[in-house]
Amino acid sequence: MQTTKKDIQLAIRPDVGGEFFQWFNFRLSGQIGEQYVLNILNAGEASYLEGWENYQAVASYDRQHWFRLPTSYKDGKLTIVAELECETIQIAYFAPYSYERHQDLLAAVQVHPLVTLEHLGETLDKRDLTLVKIGDGAAHKRNIWITARQHPGETMAEWLIEGLLYSLLDSDNATGKQLLDKANFYIVPNMNPDGSVRGHLRTNAAGTNLNREWQSPSLDKSLKYFM
Repeated sequence: MQTTKKDIQLAIRPDVGGEFFQWFNFRLSGQIGEQYVLNILNAGEASYLEGWENYQAVASYDRQHWFRLPTSYKDGKLTIVAELECETIQIAYFAPYSYERHQDLLAAVQVHPLVTLEHLGETLDKRDLTLVKIGDGAAHKRNIWITARQHPGETMAEWLIEGLLYSLLDSDNATGKQLLDKANFYIVPNMNPDGSVRGHLRTNAAGTNLNREWQSPSLDKSLKYFM
């Protein structure tokens, strides 16, 4: 829904199930040099209102380099101001980490001799859930498990995993080498690829918050099947 460029009215779409929402990622097209004011009207009903305090939306013209936009929250409305330097701008809650980049990451690290990819299972939307194993498997070493993006809207978690993987596998990184001398790593870069692709904040394709599934997981709510 839209009125004028000084009052573009938007609403965030809830996750499946309707319980959670906060994540957004959209494209705005307009005239170079013009200022556009975007008002997200249902921000006051979002899942984590404290998240709007001192919050600044991110934006990009090339979808590679991200910067902050002037953003304010008042009376349940989130207002984002964008003055266009190009005709099209991408605006998001956090810098997105796409499913395509996720697949590129897995493909890039698998060629390293210390890396093995293991297929853990298939998600409800029939996407692979992949484990990255790094190390020689020596029994005397510690085993370190790291998982990311049970909440798919927390995209910074997979950015961290990307940096961690490349640091561990960089032969010139002294810290990475020391860690691999002492430990084997078992890393799941994205625990919730379905929610990531669907643009969810916290849930998967079934509307399940996977962070609450550890006690009593199920094939119907968590994975289509598990290896």
